Amino acid sequence: MNAGTAADLIVLIHFLYVLFTVLGEVFILAGGLLKWQWVRRRLFRLVHAGAVLLVAFESLLGIFCPLTTLEYSLREKAGQNTDTSMSFTARLIHKIIFYDLPDSFFLILYLSFGALVILSFFLVPVNWREKKF
Repeated sequence: MNAGTAADLIVLIHFLYVLFTVLGEVFILAGGLLKWQWVRRRLFRLVHAGAVLLVAFESLLGIFCPLTTLEYSLREKAGQNTDTSMSFTARLIHKIIFYDLPDSFFLILYLSFGALVILSFFLVPVNWREKKF
């Protein structure tokens, strides 16, 4: 696999990560209202909270996202320095997940979303005593 294709794959993984964190919380809150038991599953909730809180702490500590860093490194290795050298899919996904806003906006957004995820543990409690298979 060449570096440009690997960078596109990283963009796709990054997009799926964002999708999991955002839609996961939407499903948790909707599931609480609609009595969906699967949104109370311990493993799902802990993985989801971990994914969201990782981003919040990275932002709080001023750490640049490792997926973005890896993608940029691969693009540089492939000689892709502009949006025009990315594949169509990579450009599309970039436009969906990256915005040109101040870092402080994202810090507030990530910390607020992290707080909502923590609050959802009280609004839609986890089934800590679920039976193992």
